[in-house]
Amino acid sequence: MPYFFLSYAHTPSNDAGVADPNIWVRKLYDGLCEHIMELTDLPRGAKVGFMDQGMQVGTKWTDELSMNLALCKVFVPLYSPRYFISEQCGREWWAFSQRQVNQRARGNAPRENAIIPALWVPVEPAQMPQVARDLQFDHAVFGQDYADEGFYGLTKLRYLRDAYERAVYRLAKQIVRVARETDLDEGRISKAYESQPTAFGSWTHPSEFDISVLACTRSELPPGRRPDYYGDRPHDWNPYHPQSTLPLGDYAADLVRTMDYKVNLGALDDNARMLRSSAQAPGILFVDPWVLRIPRYRELLSKIDREAPSSVTVVVPWNRQDPGNHTDGGPGPAELEGVMPRLLRLGRSASRTSVGGVGTLEALPEILLLVVRHVVDEFWENAGKYPPEGPPLVPPRLRGPVLD
Repeated sequence: MPYFFLSYAHTPSNDAGVADPNIWVRKLYDGLCEHIMELTDLPRGAKVGFMDQGMQVGTKWTDELSMNLALCKVFVPLYSPRYFISEQCGREWWAFSQRQVNQRARGNAPRENAIIPALWVPVEPAQMPQVARDLQFDHAVFGQDYADEGFYGLTKLRYLRDAYERAVYRLAKQIVRVARETDLDEGRISKAYESQPTAFGSWTHPSEFDISVLACTRSELPPGRRPDYYGDRPHDWNPYHPQSTLPLGDYAADLVRTMDYKVNLGALDDNARMLRSSAQAPGILFVDPWVLRIPRYRELLSKIDREAPSSVTVVVPWNRQDPGNHTDGGPGPAELEGVMPRLLRLGRSASRTSVGGVGTLEALPEILLLVVRHVVDEFWENAGKYPPEGPPLVPPRLRGPVLD
C-alpha cells in the first residue's frame, strides 16, 4: 500500500534529441520517497509511492495504475495549467475521490481530505475546476517562495535551492501525517479506463445537475412500513440503512460533485425544476416505492411522468436487505409502472437496473455513472428542442491555460 500517488500531466518533448522534460518531476518524486522513508518505519524495499512514467495520451489504463489508485493512502495532484486539461489526470482524481465519498457514506469519514495538492506551476483559481477550488489549500505552509514559483520555478532558480529542499521536505511530512490520520479503505480496481469520468468536466458537461427525492417521512409512513429508513424530511430517506449512514440524496450528490457539477439537491414538490419542459439542468429523481401508498404522492408521480423532460431519469432503490421491499409485500415494480410508465420506459434506456430496483449500496455508483451520462445527452438534445429562457445553452469546453 503506497503512501502516496503522484498525479501529474506529462510534458511533451519538442525534440527527439532533447532530454525528457519530465525528469524534474521524477526528481521531486524521488525526493519525497527519500524523506518519507526517513519519517516512517517502512522497511527497506517497501513501496513508498507511485508515479506513472509511461502513461501518454491515447494509451490504456494499466492494471498497475488502477491498483495504486485503489490502495494509496494519499493522492498528490501536481498542479499546472496542463494538469487541468488532462483527461487522464481528471480520471485519476475522480477514481481516488470515490474512495473518500464511499467511506463517508459508511459513516467512517476521514478526518481530513486525503488529497494534498502540490504546485508544479502556480495556477489561478479561474483556471481550476470546482474540485480543486474546493480544497482551499494554503500553499504558503510549504514556504512563500514555493507558493510564488512552484516546484518547477524552484528547480530552475539556483538561489532558491534551499527553498526547494524545504518545500519537498514539508510536503513529505504532510503526506505522512495525513496518511496516518485518514486511514482510507481500499477502493475498487478498475480496468475500464475509457469509461471513467473526469473530475474536471468536459465538452458535454452542463454546469449544474438536479437531484430530487420523493420519499415518505416518519410522520406519514403507510401502515406496515418501518421507520428505520426515514427522517423528518423526504430527503432524509436512507434506503440502504444500516450499511449507509448518509441520506441517499446526500450520497448521490457527493458522487455527482466529483464529476465537477454544481448539484441542486432537494425534495420533489409541485414547484420542482424537473416539472418544467424547458429543463434548466439534467436530473435524477430518486423514488421511494412506498410513496405509492400515499394518494397525493401518487398524483405527484403521475404529474411528473406527464410533464418532466426526457433529461430527467428515475432511479428506484430497492434494498435487498430491507424487510419491507417488494419481495416482502411492499409496493412492487408493477405498481410503479402503472403510475409513471413514460419515465420508467425512458429510464431503461440508461439502465434497466436503475428503474427495476438498485439492490445494494455497492451497485449504486456504477448505476449513477450510466444514468448521469444518459441524462446529460438527453439534456443537450432537449435544450435544442425546448430552449430555456435566458442566454443560449452552449456545451462548455475543457478548461485550459489563459494565454496572453
